[in-house]
Amino acid sequence: MTGVQTCALPILFDRKTVTVILAIGLFVVSTGFAQTLDENWNDFLHYTKIGRLDLAAGYAEAILASSPDPVELLALSEANQQGYAILLKVNETAPDTELAELSGKILDIIERGRFIRRADPKIIVEEIKRLSSTSPRGRLAAVKRLRNSGEYAIMYMLDAMADESRKEELPQIIGALPQIGRDSIRPLAVALQTENVAVKAEIIKAMGKIGYPQSLAYLKYVIENSGSAELRKWAKRGISQIDPAASKLPAAQLFYRLAEDYYYHAESLAPAEDADFANIWFWDSADRRLVRQEVDKSYFNELMAMRACEWALKADAGFGRAIGLWLAAYFKAEATGVNMPDYFGPGHADATVYATTAGPEYLHQALARAVKDKNAYVALGAIEALAVTAGEKSLFYRIGPTQPLVQALTFNDRAVRYSAAIAIAAAGPRENFAESKLVVENLAEALGQAGENTGMWNEQLANSYAVRAAKVMLKLRETRNPVIDLSAAQSTLINATRDSRPEIQVLAGRILARLDSPGAQRSIAAMALAETNARDIRISAFNSLAVSAKINANLLDNEMIDAIYSLVSSRETDAELRSAAAAAFGSLNLPSRKVKDLVLDQARS
Repeated sequence: MTGVQTCALPILFDRKTVTVILAIGLFVVSTGFAQTLDENWNDFLHYTKIGRLDLAAGYAEAILASSPDPVELLALSEANQQGYAILLKVNETAPDTELAELSGKILDIIERGRFIRRADPKIIVEEIKRLSSTSPRGRLAAVKRLRNSGEYAIMYMLDAMADESRKEELPQIIGALPQIGRDSIRPLAVALQTENVAVKAEIIKAMGKIGYPQSLAYLKYVIENSGSAELRKWAKRGISQIDPAASKLPAAQLFYRLAEDYYYHAESLAPAEDADFANIWFWDSADRRLVRQEVDKSYFNELMAMRACEWALKADAGFGRAIGLWLAAYFKAEATGVNMPDYFGPGHADATVYATTAGPEYLHQALARAVKDKNAYVALGAIEALAVTAGEKSLFYRIGPTQPLVQALTFNDRAVRYSAAIAIAAAGPRENFAESKLVVENLAEALGQAGENTGMWNEQLANSYAVRAAKVMLKLRETRNPVIDLSAAQSTLINATRDSRPEIQVLAGRILARLDSPGAQRSIAAMALAETNARDIRISAFNSLAVSAKINANLLDNEMIDAIYSLVSSRETDAELRSAAAAAFGSLNLPSRKVKDLVLDQARS
């Protein structure tokens, strides 16, 4: 007994505990202690309930190590609802970190089982047959199981309804169709594209009975486009069952409203939670049946918003607002960083291509929405497209009392502000507007940005905006723009002549050359004279100084003039640098005494 007495384990641990310890270390069936999934499940719940979390963790490990059948584990959880509630509580309240992690993995398997069972075609087909071949109680059970299958049941139910050899089953299937509930509306709406009038009529009736607003647009589309008086009658009745007021609105308006609900992630439109993907349904006209495409949940709502917008345009080609919302939804989908869905197909253009093609009116619609929602990604997409395609008048487009691009100048994301300022400046406005100072402020701020890494901001993005801002500022000065006054950015431009980025230094010098200011000209001369600068930077600075002198005359002090003179007169100066300095010196148009000195200094007596 000595070996046992030293650890006092017999008091606390029984044969099952040994199994648990073995499961934690290594799940080996050959030990003779292996339990069934049922036993491990019950023991896990028991020890969790009495607070022996160390033992509970061991049984949780045993469950996971056995690679349980998800459907079997789901059945165990359903047979013991109180136990399932304990599992949820452990996972949510996390009284023990390890146990919370293990219980989360068990819950994932249970959810996988829920999905497998509800999406299994074999089970669904059997339950559809049971609708007509069992007792009333059996039919109720079949309806319940089909309701659990939700959208997955619709494809097979419609297949059965269209099958001429299964006419005797039709009444029961028709009766069950609306009982599937809200989850069935998406595939039912798509199936309205069937050419089978009888099936279409039952779909319309079911949508009316289910009674959710997301059906309204599709029903109104039937009213506006169907050549069948019978179908129009049932569609009208369906709308009256859901929302009689909707009958006064055109289908395009209803689709647009549905698209906005998807865009803003209305809870009533959320996909089922039992899978890590969502389904988008299509009608296969060749096979005359529904097909589904799995898509990432992160952009499911945006993709559905785009589809609703497309239907709005099918209903009314002139319903332009749907284009603006479609663009916003596409940009918003891209913001997830997830690859676009397979059904887009190879070579499908990205959002920017559509945005630049769409034109300013629709881009401003997308931008106005993004500004209101504070959505930086959508705002950036719209602004960058506007910068490519829009002129001055288009950029200052009004939506009601607001100008979306002007509003973007005060957006809470700096990239949006900078892009808006660059877009306006690039258009070269010729008419005064109150926010012109904001344009200059943002351009100057962009020029002076450092390469910090915060959120989406990084060194590469900072450099990109700095260069873009500098280039558009140079264009403003070269074209002598009368509206956007860059004098307020002079201090930032002067600082930029000392920037560590050569391209920024060169651009800053070229911009300053076109500012009528002693400070501007002297900062260019200082950059040209600084021996710490690279030779090419100095040559560029002397070239800018020559431009400044030609435009603004000499604004340098004598000390700088003497320094340039010394550089020009020295035989040790690099030939190309000396030539650039000489050109600048000559452009200053100095008094003849300085020129005389230059001539005499080289003379031999």
